[in-house]
Amino acid sequence: MKRGTKTILLVGLGILIAFPLFSMTYYTMVRTSTPGFCSSCHEIRPAFLAWQASTHANNAQGVVADCMDCHLPAPHDTVDFFFSKTFHGIKDVVSHFTGGAENYDRAVMRQRVYDTLDNDQCMKCHRNILHLPGSRGAMLAHRQVLYPRPGYEYRCTDCHSNLVHVDRTYYKYKQFSAPYVAPGLASF
Repeated sequence: MKRGTKTILLVGLGILIAFPLFSMTYYTMVRTSTPGFCSSCHEIRPAFLAWQASTHANNAQGVVADCMDCHLPAPHDTVDFFFSKTFHGIKDVVSHFTGGAENYDRAVMRQRVYDTLDNDQCMKCHRNILHLPGSRGAMLAHRQVLYPRPGYEYRCTDCHSNLVHVDRTYYKYKQFSAPYVAPGLASF
């Protein structure tokens, strides 16, 4: 067999194997990146219901920030996103089937996530946080987060810890609420 023919056959074989493998991987990633899939484990269901009642799912702008937006790196960082999603998925499945679900404490898990949540996760959606014409205090607090002095580093969750995974018996629409005051603002 000639070298050119052998090369063409190997490339063709590679395409026949790689394309379905890539397609199945992509399809699996898309299908498992929905809030409905995340809430299919019963221990995650209360967090899902709390998210549904939050302004991250219900707001006047119609923007929805789902599980993946906050809990995983940005999808454009493909390698980090893929490995992080795979790691969290395997960890959650193993925990679910090995009895970790019985030890699932929402308050502990919520605090653990808040302690490890990076400002970049919030900044994926909340980009223009310095333009708050009605609130000079919030603008100054956000400036401190974006341009911290050494030793005075703050994270978004230091002030905004009561927005998403808080149990509510109602949907909280911010257009019908009093202006938001971050509970951690007093620490500035």
